[in-house]
Amino acid sequence: MNNTAPGASVFGAVHLGYIVIETDRFADWRRFGTDAIGMHHDDLDKDVMRFRLDDQECRFLLRRGPAEDVVATGWHIDDHTTFERIEHRIRAHGVPLVEGTDDEAQARSVERLLRFPGPKGITQEIYTTPVRSAESLRMLASGWVTGDAGLGHVAITSAKPTLMRGYFHTVFDARLTDFIDETISGVKLKIRFLRVNERHHSIAIAAVRGLPIDPVRTRVQHLNIQAASLDDLARSYDRVHELGFDMALSVGRHTNDKELSYYARTPSGFEWEVGWNPIVIDENTWEPSTHQGISIWGHTPVGQTIVDKLDQFRLGARSLVHPERTVPALSGAGIPDA
Repeated sequence: MNNTAPGASVFGAVHLGYIVIETDRFADWRRFGTDAIGMHHDDLDKDVMRFRLDDQECRFLLRRGPAEDVVATGWHIDDHTTFERIEHRIRAHGVPLVEGTDDEAQARSVERLLRFPGPKGITQEIYTTPVRSAESLRMLASGWVTGDAGLGHVAITSAKPTLMRGYFHTVFDARLTDFIDETISGVKLKIRFLRVNERHHSIAIAAVRGLPIDPVRTRVQHLNIQAASLDDLARSYDRVHELGFDMALSVGRHTNDKELSYYARTPSGFEWEVGWNPIVIDENTWEPSTHQGISIWGHTPVGQTIVDKLDQFRLGARSLVHPERTVPALSGAGIPDA
């Protein structure tokens, strides 16, 4: 990839680096992240804590506040030239950028932090040169798969999926990996999977077919991290049960990326997927396709009641009254499905 050419693609030089979560449930999140999932934990002060997966000092930044949701995603950019190319793209579309303060950069342990508006009100942040820690990881897991593939992925429900796809194509040259068609409780969904590097997807966008509604309260539907071993996945699954956290979906295997995973429910309400052994994309041979159904086997809903289903319909109806936030300057007309 020639990153110095005008208008050159930034694909492959972008990696999901960290997630910012706003919550007032610090004690529950500490137990969930360290004792259940098995990550390394650091307290910065009474209002800020972090989780680590590897030598990068910050992978999840939790700050005190009422949202109970993801409020920002941070994207690690390989080099300053690519960073400036993305910055130029955003400015050229008339979208405001805000330089992160020294305190914000320090909390995230990064350099050259810039923030700009993102779909559904999730602030997008780009940065270079994450601070690495020589401190040994104190965690129950043996390790997590990050590196060039980034920390995992973010899944978002949207009433305007083509605009969201257009946004990530404009900003990061995101490529379509594949689709999944699924029917859940009689509701037909189409899920679009976008990649920005070798990871099968860093962003998943789920939408209700034929209806401009969003049945999920939170900005994100789930976050994903990748376990280093099958034992790590199985042991964290057991710990989630033993510690009394809600399980959303049992262990199963996905149709498209072949990842083995389960979904737990976080203290803030959105889901947390722990996965293992997804396929890695070969850019020379990959062609997008459509899969029928999310799972080859498993991923059975756990503890879902009729009240939960009714609540989803209520949230869907509410989304008609409160239009989804978009960034028209970066989404353009969107990218319709072929």
